[in-house]
Amino acid sequence: MGLEFPSYVLAALTATGGIAGYARTRSKPSIIAGCAVGLLYALGGYRIQNGESYGVELSLLASTVLGGSSIPRAIRLQKPVPILLSLLATYGIATFGNAFRLTL
Repeated sequence: MGLEFPSYVLAALTATGGIAGYARTRSKPSIIAGCAVGLLYALGGYRIQNGESYGVELSLLASTVLGGSSIPRAIRLQKPVPILLSLLATYGIATFGNAFRLTL
């Protein structure tokens, strides 16, 4: 089991979170951002699974986008959802960042 598994898990979690955020608050940015980041993770996982180029980079990009939006909110608001998203982003940045670093 390689890096495709964490990428698929993060895709499912972020897309599900975006859908849940929309269902709870009718927030269109939640569903758009959650599904867009989930799509990046899923595409990255697919490319990693098939040995294609830029899979790790796509998953790292998704983690960076997620972290860039959630970490400042987690620090400012101190609420569970942004904190959880920040933890997921940090895990993704560490996992895919390390894999990217090893390819250099």
